Amino acid sequence: MTPPEIFAVSPQATVLVVDDTPANLTLLAQVLKPHYRVQLAVSGAKALEICRRQPPDLIVLDVMMPELDGYEVCRQLKAAPATRRVPVIFLTALTRTEDESAGFEVGGADFIHKPFNPATVLARVQTHLQLKLAEDHLLRHNAQLSGELEARRREVERLRDTTLFVMVSLAEFRDADTGNHIQRTQEYVRTLARWIAAQPDGPVELTEAAIDELAKAAPLHDIGKVAIPDGILLKPGKLTQEEWIIMKTHAEQGGDLLQRAIDKLGDDAGLMLTYGKQIARHHHEKWDGSGYPDGLTGHAIPLSARLMAVADVYDALISVRPYKTAMSHDEALAFIRNGSGSHFDPRVVEALDACLDEVRGIASRWAD
Repeated sequence: MTPPEIFAVSPQATVLVVDDTPANLTLLAQVLKPHYRVQLAVSGAKALEICRRQPPDLIVLDVMMPELDGYEVCRQLKAAPATRRVPVIFLTALTRTEDESAGFEVGGADFIHKPFNPATVLARVQTHLQLKLAEDHLLRHNAQLSGELEARRREVERLRDTTLFVMVSLAEFRDADTGNHIQRTQEYVRTLARWIAAQPDGPVELTEAAIDELAKAAPLHDIGKVAIPDGILLKPGKLTQEEWIIMKTHAEQGGDLLQRAIDKLGDDAGLMLTYGKQIARHHHEKWDGSGYPDGLTGHAIPLSARLMAVADVYDALISVRPYKTAMSHDEALAFIRNGSGSHFDPRVVEALDACLDEVRGIASRWAD
C-alpha cells in the first residue's frame, strides 16, 4: 500500500467552519460539502461548544470575530486534551507578518487569506487532514511498538526472575536449616529500605522501583554457598577454624558468580543483579571494618549490603538452629542495638527499631 493510499482522507472527515459573516459560512460550506461533513458556527463560543460535544477533524477559523477572536478560540482548543491535536487553519483578511506569527504561537497550522480561492481552501484542508492522518498513524505505530517493547521487557524480567529463583532454590536445597529465611529477610530488607527512603535525608536513588529490585535481590545473599562443600555446609556441629575459613569464602564466591552474570548480560543486567552482587559479597562486612571479605568500613559498604546485614543477623537470632535456640524479638533487637556503630550501620538499626512491629509481623507470616 502506497503512502497516498494509507493517508487518503475519508469523506466522513468533519470540518468545522467558524465565521461571524453568514456569507462566508455559506460559501465555505458550498466548497467543502462535496468532500467532507461540514459543521458551521457563527461565533467562537459556539465553536467551542461544538468541539466539547464532538471534536471535528479540522477547523477553519476566522480571526476577527467579536467577543472571542480566533486566536483566543485556538488558545482554548489547544489547552484542552480532546482538541489539542485538531488542526486549525486561520481564515483572515489580516496580512501583516506579526498577525501570522501570533496565530502560529497559539497553535495554528496554516493561514488562508481573504478573499479566498475555493481551490486553495480545498488544497489546504486536504493537506492538513492528510498530515493529521499521518500523525495519527505514527502515534498508533509508536504506541504499538511501545507496547511490544514493554511486553518484551516483562518477559525478559520474568525469565531473569525465574533463573534467579532456580539459583536461590539450589542454594536453599543444599542448606536444609534455612527454612523460610529467604522470604523473611527479603521482606525485612524491603521494610527497612522503605523506612530509610521515607526520611527527609533518605537517598534519592532509593525509589520504590529501586526498593523492589533490592528486595528481589535479597534472596541472592547466600548464593555463594553453592560452592561450599557439603561436609562443611551441612555439618551439624561447630566448624573448625579451617572449615570456617572455607565457609567465609561464600561471600566472595557469590559476588564473583553474580559479577560474571553481569559481565555476560552487559547493559541488560539491570539493577537487581547489581544489588545482588553487592549483597552477596558484602553482607558480612561490618561498620567498623572488622567484617569480611574486604574489610570495608562505614558508607564504603553498599547500602544494600548494610540492610541485608541487619536483616540476616536478626533473622538468624530469632530462628532455631541445630546448634542454638531462638532469641525473642526483644532479645534480638537488643543484640542488634548493641552492635550499632560497630557491627551494623546505625541508621539501619534505627530503621529496625522503628519498624519492629512490621518486622515481627513478617516473621510470624513466614514462620518455619
